[in-house]
Amino acid sequence: MTHWFHRNPLKATAPVSFNFYGVAGSPIELARFIASLDGTKQENKLRFMQNFKWTDTLQGNTPSAQQDAIFELVSMAFNVAIWHAKFASRLAGKENVTEVEAKDVHRSLKFAAGIFKHLKEVYIPRLITPAEKGRDLDPRVMDTYMVQCKAEAQEVTIARVIELKHNATLIAALAFETANFYQKADHTLNTLEPECSSKWRNYLQLKQHFYMAYAYCYHGQTLLASDKCGESIKSLQEAEKCYSRAEALCKEYRQTKGPGSTAKPSEQLFFTTLGGLIKITLQKCERENGFIYFHKVPAEVPQLELKASYGLAEPISFEFPAVSEQCTPEVYTTFDLTKGAKAEKAKPKQEEEVKPMKEPDLKPQKDTGCVIS
Repeated sequence: MTHWFHRNPLKATAPVSFNFYGVAGSPIELARFIASLDGTKQENKLRFMQNFKWTDTLQGNTPSAQQDAIFELVSMAFNVAIWHAKFASRLAGKENVTEVEAKDVHRSLKFAAGIFKHLKEVYIPRLITPAEKGRDLDPRVMDTYMVQCKAEAQEVTIARVIELKHNATLIAALAFETANFYQKADHTLNTLEPECSSKWRNYLQLKQHFYMAYAYCYHGQTLLASDKCGESIKSLQEAEKCYSRAEALCKEYRQTKGPGSTAKPSEQLFFTTLGGLIKITLQKCERENGFIYFHKVPAEVPQLELKASYGLAEPISFEFPAVSEQCTPEVYTTFDLTKGAKAEKAKPKQEEEVKPMKEPDLKPQKDTGCVIS
């Protein structure tokens, strides 16, 4: 089945000349700016030589700037993670996604989550200048990207579990866990300026309500199978409410300005299919209750005390490659900072803009819902 994922733009960077004539006594590579090569725990003497500028995915074309090689490393790796997330989105939006393609989507999302996790835990704490609020290296933004990737990976799992007709209890539990991931991601962004985060938050909220509707729908099926028809009806009615809220948020998403797709998620098959399933299941429960059970529909919604034992997505562990064997203490000593030009100072805020990356407005392809087995 075709999936739809919101994506913010790639980061863009200003050209860097790396003019170290006189300083460099041997060929230079990025790892030599960061790793300590003299056998001590002191910072690499090359780390703060060059100023780097990168745009942020939520802040338009005005870049952040730091005179720190770790800022450059983290920004490049961040873009790699965004690329993997975009690759997964593009592949998942195809018509009639194959099993192999679904596995690629699942792996790419977990790999992206692993990169975000590694950067947040290992490298961002090493920055001398903390990230400004709402910038990509803000831990809240980094957390949101990581949790979103995990949630989207679980969407692929849910589609697979439904396709293979696993039991409704497992589907409900996975949907509930996924909805909680989206809620966590949304709450992480609630302290950012609405101008830069509203569209993203609309997406996270609509996915949260969408998967809560899934959870209540399949939990209702479980209750009916346990001869709890009244509770089943109440669960399905709650699924209808969650679905209606998700539908309203789809409209808000479409109308909100900001980075992201111009797609109409409420018109996509993944969305309309659930609406039909809720309607049919509720009608069945009401019909069975009228002929067989005669249960009173409770006033309270059944609690979703669900915990998935299988199918939960975890980030794939990520580490940067080891330093090249050519980066030896002897080579390190050939760099003489006294012979270079004076290091330029990074300005906290840059007025000039960096040209953005050109990206197409990708939309999910039409999916008939047919599966050839």
